[in-house]
Amino acid sequence: MKETNRGISETDSVYIVSELDKKKIYGPSALATPANLISVARIIVSPFLVILIVNYKVSWLLVGLWLAVSITDALDGYLARQMGKTSSGAFLDPLADKFAVLSAMFSLAYISKLSWFAVGIVAFREVAVSLYRTNASRSGVSVPAKNLAKLKTVFQDLTVGFGVMPYVSKVSLLVNSLLWISVVLTLITGVIYFKDAFYGSNKS
Repeated sequence: MKETNRGISETDSVYIVSELDKKKIYGPSALATPANLISVARIIVSPFLVILIVNYKVSWLLVGLWLAVSITDALDGYLARQMGKTSSGAFLDPLADKFAVLSAMFSLAYISKLSWFAVGIVAFREVAVSLYRTNASRSGVSVPAKNLAKLKTVFQDLTVGFGVMPYVSKVSLLVNSLLWISVVLTLITGVIYFKDAFYGSNKS
């Protein structure tokens, strides 16, 4: 029997993990979970974001709403880890992320706050990676988010947040810098995902 560096055997480790799993409130097939409800709420809020951005362009209400959307992005993931990850959550959480970010970015491009070209690159990558992850999940393969992809999400959120913020949104150098950093991270993480997929398929 092997032991870890802390003196815990593999059998003990498996037991600890299984005991933790038993404490999860929701199983993989659960639908009505707090994490899923938050994801659905974020999807529902997204069209209202579009209406507000197109009609009001910038406002503190928009900043607050976008801050809430961004915070709940982390909250639903935390709740899923604490209460139990579900198959529906694995689909809804990234869908809510993409729906919120892309709808906000396209709205900002529509009112000439962001570059259509840059937003198009972001949208293409997000859709392509989402299709890849969906296809992988159907094959029983989990594709966790990369740390760099999480950083990419932070810059996307900052781009939208500053893009709708009164006074700050007028500093186009700041908003566009954040946008193009997002684009660079978007492309890099996209390449990493598909490189992993290519080498993974060659190994199988």
